[in-house]
Amino acid sequence: MSVRIATIHDVAQAESVIRQHISVAPLVRSYALEQALGLRKGRQVWLKDYGWTPVGSYKLMGALYWMHTHAEAIGDRPVAAHSSGNFASGISFAGKQYGKRVIIVMPESAPKVKFELTRSFGAEIRTYDILTDHLTGVRDRLTREITETQKAVQASPYDDLHVIAGAGVGGLEIVQELRRQGRGLSHFFCQVSGGGLMAGHALAIADGFPEARIIGVEPAGADDFRQSLAAGQRVRVEKPQSICDGLLSYDVGEQNWPILQKYVSESISVTDLGTQQAMKWIYQRHGLRTEPSGAIATASVLQGALDLAGDGDIVIVLSGRNADESSFQKWIGEV
Repeated sequence: MSVRIATIHDVAQAESVIRQHISVAPLVRSYALEQALGLRKGRQVWLKDYGWTPVGSYKLMGALYWMHTHAEAIGDRPVAAHSSGNFASGISFAGKQYGKRVIIVMPESAPKVKFELTRSFGAEIRTYDILTDHLTGVRDRLTREITETQKAVQASPYDDLHVIAGAGVGGLEIVQELRRQGRGLSHFFCQVSGGGLMAGHALAIADGFPEARIIGVEPAGADDFRQSLAAGQRVRVEKPQSICDGLLSYDVGEQNWPILQKYVSESISVTDLGTQQAMKWIYQRHGLRTEPSGAIATASVLQGALDLAGDGDIVIVLSGRNADESSFQKWIGEV
C-alpha cells in the first residue's frame, strides 16, 4: 500500500492552523555573517530563529498540525511519542492546546531543560538509555508498549505527512518575508536528522525560489542523509554520535526521503568542534544561546564548506535553543 507524500498544498493548508496558536518565527538579518563571509554589496544573510517559539524549537509546528488533524480520532485516548526532547515539548504543548494526555519516551541523558519544558505542559515521561538503544531497541519497544497497553495514538517526530507539512510552514514564512522585501534566495542551509524539518522547508523553498540551492547539514558522526544521497537510497547509521542530541536519528524517514531526494542536492557534515565554534560565534555576535543542533547549519557556512557564489540572499536555520546552561558554557569554553 503506497503512502501519500506531503506536498506544498499540505504545507499551505497547515499555515492557518499554526497561526491559530503561534506567531511567525523571526527571520533576523545577520550583518555579522555578511561581513564574515565577505559577501558583495546587495546580498544579505538571514537567520530563521525557531528558538523563539514557546518550546524553544521548530518542532512545535509539526506537532501542532499533527495534533489538529488527529484530535477527533484520538478522542479520550492518550498520545504516545518518542523524542530526543524537542518534539517531546512540542507535542506536549500541542496536547495541552487540544486537551489531550501525552506520554513521551525520552533518553535519560536529554538536557534538563527539555525535560522541564515537556513536563511544564503536562506530559508524562518514560526514559531509556540511548547509548545502548542500537543494541536493545528499547526506545521503540517502550513506545510500542505504551501504545498497546494504553490504547494510545502514536505520533512520529518526523516521519509523518502532517508533521512535515507543519514544519514546512516555517519555510512559507521565509518565502513570504523575502518576497515582501523584494529579495531573492540563492542558498538555504538547514539541519537534517529524521528529515521532517528539511522536508517541509524544502517543499516551501523550492516552490517559492526554484533556483535556490537547498543544502542539508548533519553531524559528521550522524551523516546518514549524506550517505543516503551518495547511495541513492536510505542508509541507516547504527550508532550515530554527536553533541547534537537532536540530530541522532538512525536514518531519514520513509515519507521524508522522496522529498529530500527530489529537492536537496547535497548535505554537508560538520564536526562537533565546528558546531561548538559556531555556538560561541552566534553567542558573541548575536547574543543567542543555541543548542548544538540549532547552531550546526551556521557552522557549515562559517567553515566555508560550500561555494556561496550567486546573486540572491542566504538563509540559515537556527532550529532550537534548548541547551542546559552548564553544558552550553562547557561547549563554548572548549573553543
